[in-house]
Amino acid sequence: MQLVFSDAQYWEDFLPLTFTRPVAEMRCGILTFSERWQKILETTEVSWFTEMYLQQKFKEPEKKESLFLVTNFLPTETVIQQIKDLKQGEALVYEDELVAAKINMEGFSLNQIEKMTDIKEELVFFKKPTDLFTYNDKAIDFDFELLTKGKTSQELSSTNGFLGKKEDLFIEESAEVEFSTVNTKTGKIYIGKNAEVMEGCNLRGPIALCEGSKFNLGAKIYGATTIGPHSKVGGEVSNIIIFGYSNKGHDGFVGNSVIGEWCNLGADTNSSNLKNNYGNVKLWNYRTKDFQDTGLQFAGLIMGDHSKTAINTQLNTGTVIGVASNIFKEGFPPNLIENFSWGGFKDDERFKLDKAYEVAEKVMARRKLPLTDDDKAILKHIFNEY
Repeated sequence: MQLVFSDAQYWEDFLPLTFTRPVAEMRCGILTFSERWQKILETTEVSWFTEMYLQQKFKEPEKKESLFLVTNFLPTETVIQQIKDLKQGEALVYEDELVAAKINMEGFSLNQIEKMTDIKEELVFFKKPTDLFTYNDKAIDFDFELLTKGKTSQELSSTNGFLGKKEDLFIEESAEVEFSTVNTKTGKIYIGKNAEVMEGCNLRGPIALCEGSKFNLGAKIYGATTIGPHSKVGGEVSNIIIFGYSNKGHDGFVGNSVIGEWCNLGADTNSSNLKNNYGNVKLWNYRTKDFQDTGLQFAGLIMGDHSKTAINTQLNTGTVIGVASNIFKEGFPPNLIENFSWGGFKDDERFKLDKAYEVAEKVMARRKLPLTDDDKAILKHIFNEY
């Protein structure tokens, strides 16, 4: 059975994070949405129903019987069973939105659906970028149980200080944690394969440090925080998500934020997450093309892939940074920084596309990954259209 990950109506709501990926490839908790559903449904036969310019990299569905799935929610055991029990032409609906359907992708049409069943339970549903860090504690809990069930954690080295329940800490094989403090009283902590917590770090869960990532010397990490694979984090962070392959390696504070892949925050970059008047934070909404009230008192930075800040960069509360932007000028940049900005301020020149390719190739080569023709085509589309 082919599993089709659908962006449905949510792709635009998650910009700039989804300029370079389908909704299913965002990370929240320990896993991406697609990784989570593949593990839940025990399948690797997947495809994506997304924007046309992304389909070259993210495989289009084959024209056959499929499970069509909106991925950006955490299911209950009951809902998982309901999805598994779907028959051809049946669908599940949550709050008047289709979330799963058993249909044939040949001549794709939702008119094939003959029976719709409402999901009665309350679900954790992610509908916008701030939901990712707002509900990250619940996603970490969900993934922790999914990944560690039936497995045994490495023992925590005696060089460390520990508070909380040992069953709320899981350290994968080949991970290293030495001379640090680890506190699971406020949430679970997961340390992935080949990850490292360097000396002097203070970890207060819930936290996920994914495969191959590092907390640098003396880092202060407040939950709920997820650091995706092959990333480095230092200084102080609180309730952030890094999708992966990005670095905030030095001192400076970032809180209540989501950062994409292949980003780098220069030394002493700081991002405010609270307004001086303690009011609700507004964020740029790409769908409405306006700043929208998030309803949150704490909201920091939303940063698209391949963007960079210079040393001593200061970012306002509620800053949105597009794809492949470079922020390096004196003073606070605006709350919206366009894709391919060269400087970070309105009306600055654009980062040239060939130079963006060149930098991306160098950055990705450090992780032994290529910038593929598909990656270049995606960046070119964003450069030309957005």
